[in-house]
Amino acid sequence: MKERARELKASGRRGSRADKAAEDEAAVLAKIAEMQEPDRVMAERLHAIIKAGAPELAPKLWYGMPAYAKDGKVVCFFQSAQKFNSRYATLGFSDKANLDEGTMWPAAYALKELTAADEARIAELVKRAVN
Repeated sequence: MKERARELKASGRRGSRADKAAEDEAAVLAKIAEMQEPDRVMAERLHAIIKAGAPELAPKLWYGMPAYAKDGKVVCFFQSAQKFNSRYATLGFSDKANLDEGTMWPAAYALKELTAADEARIAELVKRAVN
């Protein structure tokens, strides 16, 4: 919660939209750089996949986690295994993601590593999430 309070305070600072976007991306990249292996490698790849597949998503920190937002609303986020002492990292999607399939669909995916097939699936999910 303290991290979220800092994020909100930082987002309230005045400045141009481009300056805020650059600061937000720098904060995400700094948070990723703090992570230990293998979370750092996965977060770096996810960042690249999301930026390439859905350039309309803006990187930002959300509760201390790298997240990607559209119109200020978080669409997806990466939760490192290390932060929550978990056996796997998580790629999660918020209710703002357009991933609805019938009456039930996944909103989070456990990640132990990223294969080429996983990366392709994530790219597809991210594109669907913003459409």
